[in-house]
Amino acid sequence: MTDRPERPDTDPQHPGTPAGPDPLDTALRLVRAQTAAVKRFDASLGGLHGVSLSDFTVLLHLSQAPGGRMRRVDLAEALGLTASGVTRGLAPLERIGLVTREAAARDARVAYAALTPTGRDRLAEMLHTARQVAADHFAADRWSAEDLTLLSALLTRLGGTAPGQGLG
Repeated sequence: MTDRPERPDTDPQHPGTPAGPDPLDTALRLVRAQTAAVKRFDASLGGLHGVSLSDFTVLLHLSQAPGGRMRRVDLAEALGLTASGVTRGLAPLERIGLVTREAAARDARVAYAALTPTGRDRLAEMLHTARQVAADHFAADRWSAEDLTLLSALLTRLGGTAPGQGLG
C-alpha cells in the first residue's frame, strides 16, 4: 500500500470525486426547479382554466402543427410519451371539447388529434395566463435579460426545446 497524495482535481472531502460543482447536485437542483415551475403553472392553469401544464403543452403543440392537428404517434414523440400515454392525456381534453379525434382519410389505422375551435379559443386565454406565470417566475427584479438569455441557452443545450418557435 502506498500513500498517494490527492490529485488537485479531486474533492478532498470526497476522494475520487472531481473537484468543482457536483453534477448530481446540479441535476437534482434542476429537477427541483422544474417541479416548482410545474406546480406554479398547474396552480394557475388549473385554477383559471381547468387544465394542467401537461394539457396546456398538448394544446400548444397542436396549435403549432399544420392545420392544428398531428398524428397521435407524432404527438407522443414530440411530448416524449408513449402512444398510450398520449391517449390517456387526450381523453379529458376530448371530453371537454378542446381536442377531437380524426381518422386519416386514406388509412384507418392512423389517427389524428386535432384542436377544436373551442380549444383554440381557450388556448389563447391559457397563453395569457401562462405568460403571466412565466413573467412572475422570472421577475425583472430577480432576473436580468442576460440571465434569461443564458438560462435559455443552457436549457436548450440540455435538450429543453420549446414546442415551437411562435407562441403568439
